[in-house]
Amino acid sequence: MNKKILVVDDEEGIRFLYKEEFEEEGYQVEVASSGEEAVSKLTDGLIVDIVLLDIKLSGMDGVDTLRQIKEKWCELPVILSTAYPHYKHEFGTWACDAYVVKSSDLNELKEIVRNTLEKK
Repeated sequence: MNKKILVVDDEEGIRFLYKEEFEEEGYQVEVASSGEEAVSKLTDGLIVDIVLLDIKLSGMDGVDTLRQIKEKWCELPVILSTAYPHYKHEFGTWACDAYVVKSSDLNELKEIVRNTLEKK
């Protein structure tokens, strides 16, 4: 069975890129353009194996989204993916399972997703 990823990013280009790249790796990919949409999809019964979550989102930011996900689905791995490395040291990000700085090279992100799912 293919593992399913929920990509949460307010940039359409990132959602499209991650969806294409991870589908090529054999994953099923769902996307959400906001934290609210991601939490709503999960609340409505969307089952995923891992969440890739941007920190800088319009509306509810990634840290608040992370908190809501971990409160309701504590076993669901969440990887924060952001262009801003300084958030890694903020208390609100500590609940994530991994923290990745966005790069045009997705190999690190793919490896972290693979490793996180293997641990699950």
